[in-house]
Amino acid sequence: MAAPDQVTDPVGSRLLRRLRDSGPLSRAELASGLEVPRARLLSELDSLLAAGLVQEAGPAESRGGRRSTLVELNRDLRFAAVDLGARSIDVEITDGRLEPIAVHSEPADIRSGPKVILHRVSEILAKFKVDGAYDRLQAIGIGIPGPVSFRDGVPVSPPIMPGWDRFPVREVLGREHGCPVVVDNDVNIMAIGERYGGVARMTDNLLFVKIGTGIGCGIYVGGQVYRGTDGCAGDIGHIQVEDDGPVCSCGNIGCLEAYFGGGALGRDALAAARSGQSPALAERLSNSGALTAADVAAGAAEGDATCVQLIRDGGRRVGTVLAGLVSFINPSMIVIGGGLAGLGHLLLAEIRSVVYRRSLPLATGNLPIVMSELGARAGVVGAAVLASDLAYGQPS
Repeated sequence: MAAPDQVTDPVGSRLLRRLRDSGPLSRAELASGLEVPRARLLSELDSLLAAGLVQEAGPAESRGGRRSTLVELNRDLRFAAVDLGARSIDVEITDGRLEPIAVHSEPADIRSGPKVILHRVSEILAKFKVDGAYDRLQAIGIGIPGPVSFRDGVPVSPPIMPGWDRFPVREVLGREHGCPVVVDNDVNIMAIGERYGGVARMTDNLLFVKIGTGIGCGIYVGGQVYRGTDGCAGDIGHIQVEDDGPVCSCGNIGCLEAYFGGGALGRDALAAARSGQSPALAERLSNSGALTAADVAAGAAEGDATCVQLIRDGGRRVGTVLAGLVSFINPSMIVIGGGLAGLGHLLLAEIRSVVYRRSLPLATGNLPIVMSELGARAGVVGAAVLASDLAYGQPS
């Protein structure tokens, strides 16, 4: 099978992505859909067949006359999709159409450092290989919870990732597994995944807001991910929302993330439980010895006033920041994802209320603000898309 970097012809690249997104197609359907001369397409298709990247898939349904032969991606194509969270590792092996072949999730602490975490990723991939999930990877896509130089494939001064600054993630994984690697910020891969296979399918102007341990925003403008000059576009968790307040992980004061990231919500929930302000949280703390966002959500569902207020306060601050982005970018959709999205309708309703109230009617008249459809899978789906784009010759 050909190495991915052999796919350099733009027609071949478009052809592979069309088969990825649409499944088996006839040569006539490919020529029509890609709007290229049939002779040019047939020539490129022959090259891809010879390289082992595509294969014939039997006859198409009869429409009278001679039945045409379908073409599909080689069924042995494999990609690895890795989504690193602050406290988790999620890995999938997919086929060429990005359907999962093998799946693995486990808890992990990103603060363990790059050598420990990436070694564990390699162990998981090695187990998949031994189990027969793949013979050879075409490419690996990986998302990490911090700013990334997309061009260089390295994290850059990530606030919650000690020891990761400028660590050569792309180089290390590429050398270990003998294939190309693409590295991006975790919220960008979530946005890519949601746009590819979730509620935001083919939405060209999109904000994907991840609310978890950190808060970030994946940005699509004109159908392309906007990463900024240095790869840190969308780091909205470090926008100041108060002139004073808690110290953030970035070292500044009053950041959105310091008020409503996962750590901040746990801090405030613990304080409310210990002070007796929230009977629901006090009971849960007594039973388990710790509190999470799920406890706050459960308390709110039971009508605990403090839990309800914690969620509303967080939603109000997130909505205030998003209202500014709506006025600036004028997106056609906002999707809310990440671990704290589990706080549910109460959080979503507060965000909607603030955005719709504070933004111009022209910008919000047709602006849906919705929860992620893919949920926890958004990251691995996006990482698989990036890996396949790399292998299929899509410029990023």
